[in-house]
Amino acid sequence: MSERKPTERKRIEIPLPTALRMLGDYAAARIGEQLRSVAFIIIYLLAFQIVILGSPPAGALSIALGIGLVVLGLALFLEGLLLGLMPLGERVGLQLPKRTGIIPIVLFGLLLGFGSTLAEPAIAALRTAGESVTAWETPLLFLMLERTPEALVAAVGIGVGIAVGFGMVRFYFGLSLKPFVLTIIPLLLVISAVFSFDEKLAAIVALSWDTGAVTTGPVTVPLVLALGIGVSRATGKGESAGGGFGIIMLASAFPILSVLVLAGALRGETPSPTDEQTFFSPAFRERALKLFESSEELERYAFTRAGETGRRALFEEEAEYQAALEALREDQTTRNTLLGDLSLSEWLTTQASDAERDRFPRIRRSAETPSASGAPTGSAGVGSGSRDAGGFARIFAEEGRLAIRAVVPLSALLLLVLLVLLRDRPRYRDEVVLGIVLALIGMAVLTSGIRLGLAPLGDDVGARLPRVFADSTHGIERVVIDEFDREVVFESIGPDGDRRSYFYLHDNGEPERVRFHPERFDEARSRYEHVVQRSPLFGPELTALGIALVLVFAFGLGYGSTLAEPALNALGRTVEDMTVGTVKRSSVIRAVSIGVGLGLVVGVARIMYNIPIIWLLAPPYLLLLPLTIWSEEEFTGVAWDSGGVTTGPVTVPLVLAMGLGIGSELGVVDAFGVVSMASVFPIVSVSLYGFGVRARQRRAIRDAERSAGDE
Repeated sequence: MSERKPTERKRIEIPLPTALRMLGDYAAARIGEQLRSVAFIIIYLLAFQIVILGSPPAGALSIALGIGLVVLGLALFLEGLLLGLMPLGERVGLQLPKRTGIIPIVLFGLLLGFGSTLAEPAIAALRTAGESVTAWETPLLFLMLERTPEALVAAVGIGVGIAVGFGMVRFYFGLSLKPFVLTIIPLLLVISAVFSFDEKLAAIVALSWDTGAVTTGPVTVPLVLALGIGVSRATGKGESAGGGFGIIMLASAFPILSVLVLAGALRGETPSPTDEQTFFSPAFRERALKLFESSEELERYAFTRAGETGRRALFEEEAEYQAALEALREDQTTRNTLLGDLSLSEWLTTQASDAERDRFPRIRRSAETPSASGAPTGSAGVGSGSRDAGGFARIFAEEGRLAIRAVVPLSALLLLVLLVLLRDRPRYRDEVVLGIVLALIGMAVLTSGIRLGLAPLGDDVGARLPRVFADSTHGIERVVIDEFDREVVFESIGPDGDRRSYFYLHDNGEPERVRFHPERFDEARSRYEHVVQRSPLFGPELTALGIALVLVFAFGLGYGSTLAEPALNALGRTVEDMTVGTVKRSSVIRAVSIGVGLGLVVGVARIMYNIPIIWLLAPPYLLLLPLTIWSEEEFTGVAWDSGGVTTGPVTVPLVLAMGLGIGSELGVVDAFGVVSMASVFPIVSVSLYGFGVRARQRRAIRDAERSAGDE
């Protein structure tokens, strides 16, 4: 009988019931941990909507399912990161400096940074936000978000790739992070300030800083952080390089620069901002067509995104405009050309003016029209029960494809480099494979849950939030009632003799008592137009209280959503491991979350009062420059990295929905910048926290020395 080699590990046989019980306990602990991390933001959003906004969320079953998926997805994804992707990235980082030189390391960093950025879920959320941008108010912003989003994403990816390449150089040679910070941040502030005084480029500043914030999410952060730590350890210069930290800061800063450069390159191709009538006028046609591929596309944009003013300006003669409306009513081909995927009934309700509706007297409101609550529904204020007509299966299939695109290529790249180029292999292959599978499944479940649960909940709150500080009642929807009969109208009388007329309106739901206004009744056509009113939650005399509540809500939203971010959890674990437990993960997460909450307060205030973004970005970053000089290297990297990990798949959809909802309500042209404010303030809060930690450590050392001297 052959003798077992000493290096072989003996397999431990565990009975199946015991193994299942151990696995169940472990899974319950992990899921419970994630449930606690998302509990605050979920309870907070629900409580705010029910108590403050006074209405329960529509589609409660779908939202509940989505929230459950978020919890499960977070648990699976984080476990996959810990078992698979992070050890794999760190292994590559350890072996690269031993087997290759600096040039292959930089090239690999470029490729890894570019690929991981393209896979970030938050990038898709930023692109979706471009739907609120108009071509005449911010032409360059419209061009980058609506017409050439691929160029924007490519610029962001290139920026992250360059950042990771610079990070590898820094780790390889043991360079300090401080010179990078003190060089690139002032450069970005100067360029942003110059752009702010250019009418074409001013709106790009907030977008560029937002892109820097959303690039570092649950895919990029763990990989580049693990890679940096591996290179730092392999070169033996981990202490001087800040232990591998600081690379996330570079991955946030360089995309800002690349987007600003892209905007500068595209500036000459775009017209100047103007009013709607001038933009669609024949005299402006040549310049307007720089944003569209054809005149037909410009006409469709005028009918689907502009108002009556823009549509009238589109035609040189009034007769041509009236002929277009006639063709729109009679000809299906014209409808397809001018409205695209928008149905005629939807166009009449959402885009057409009163005068234009008069040309279509027999067209009733579509059941797909947004209700007063902002949800697609067939009855005013009643949810359809599903936030997505395709259902859960379609959502999960779409997010599954995105998860495969995110996780598989990056995992394949790491494995290819490790196995083929470095001729090495993971220490625990089964754990790595399991980790990759869990990360893949977890990301698909997590993003599906966000679409079904957190994003709709955030959309509801964001759409209704402006009611808190509104100071007047105004209409939000028109319901045209054909064949209206005056006999359904009844009167009521008050103690003072005041008479009012009402009728009952039902639309696949409970009858609703509606006040009758004689001036809205067209007796010749037997048609009544009911205007759904939205009243402010507080009277005009309490508007200040409403504004205060909005700011309080913004802080809670930032604090709660940050607690649930997987990238922040990954950073917190890494900090705790690197400091051997002297800096607790929970303390780092709390400091970052407070910073995000404060950042959202400032960001929302910027939108409410239409403050140029540079005036709010410059003060905290200028404060950070001396803080960076005075701080120790280790905390410099941790603090600047914390600004990049706060804005991931949980925070970005919620924050963008809130910011764009408020901006749309107030008519603010540029509603971006909230995400960037949520990125800079955590750097300040963690820097101050680092000073506090070092002060406590020095105090403890002095006390210990004093005690030793007394003995």
